[in-house]
Amino acid sequence: MRWDLFCRVVDNFGDIGVCWRLARQLVHEHGRWVRLMVDDWASLRRIVPGCPTVARACLCDGVEIVPWDEAGAAQADAGCVIEAFACVLPSAYLNAMRARAAPPVWLNLEYLSAEAWIEDCHGLPSPDPLSGLDKTFFFPGFTPRSGGLIRERAVFERRDAVQGIDGRALWLARHATPGASAASRWVSLFCYANAALPSLITAWADSAVPLVVWVPAGIALDAVSGVLGGEPLTVACCRQYGALTVRALPFLSSRDYDALLALCDVNFVRGEDSFVRAQWAAQAFVWHVYPQSDDVHLRKMTAFLDRYCERLADADALAMRALWQAWNTGGQAHAGWAAYASRTDALGRHARRWCDQLAGQEDLATRLVKFVDNAVK
Repeated sequence: MRWDLFCRVVDNFGDIGVCWRLARQLVHEHGRWVRLMVDDWASLRRIVPGCPTVARACLCDGVEIVPWDEAGAAQADAGCVIEAFACVLPSAYLNAMRARAAPPVWLNLEYLSAEAWIEDCHGLPSPDPLSGLDKTFFFPGFTPRSGGLIRERAVFERRDAVQGIDGRALWLARHATPGASAASRWVSLFCYANAALPSLITAWADSAVPLVVWVPAGIALDAVSGVLGGEPLTVACCRQYGALTVRALPFLSSRDYDALLALCDVNFVRGEDSFVRAQWAAQAFVWHVYPQSDDVHLRKMTAFLDRYCERLADADALAMRALWQAWNTGGQAHAGWAAYASRTDALGRHARRWCDQLAGQEDLATRLVKFVDNAVK
């Protein structure tokens, strides 16, 4: 059975990051033939540099990739069709699905959420008004009653290898950083534009301990460069600011980014893909939720914190909530960072417990495969 996975990129790398990881896992761990239809070739190539420079159908790492403009003409004979994040299928493809004698299993892979209501909606079919075909809503989440989280079989083995002896020394050998040491406090920064960033950088500069912030190329690096002033930060640049050392990194491969998360004491992440990867890294983290109108994103943040902080000491939970709130509302992060930083050891231990707890559940790809296999019996 072939699976067709459709992705329109809204968040620069979150949507395609999720879809690419899922497609690879379905191929390599579950033996599915996957065709990934994507509309933003530039974002795809940052994630999958082996793709052709010009958008055209290709095979990369076992996944067939098709530009969105060609998706409508693709033969709609897949046994499973996944519409990622309600991206809406091309009309020609949808018409071809409707004309089939036996329609495929059609899933709408929703955005990840910790909100309680998703458990009641997960796995429910709904008639599509345009085609009359049933489409099932599949909600990734943090409980057994949800769709689970993307987690490859080797993710913890790779993490533990990176966190082993000399992990930081090996990273520094690859990314030479004057003034940085393996003993410094390490932070990774991956965020959207954020009004709280200047106060956070000031807090880092005022830190009582040396602090190294690793910033991959993109929005976050441009924003940090603007706050620091002077010559723009470019890849491989290093800048000192009080106790803070900023190191500009290239855009990292998925494997290298996972390694960076595993090595840092605190990870600032954004969207969905890096949010999940930070949890598998089992280190303290701060989530920048994709901003939505009417503060919907803040409700998602609160729902996650309510779950995550259930077994966290009150003082640690208070510090975590305060910094996350400031970071996601553009508030002053100086005091929030000071309280959070003083508890990173406890927050790191809790992150490990949380990761181990989630690891006891089935992952997203496995739940998808079981659902589809049951549906076609």
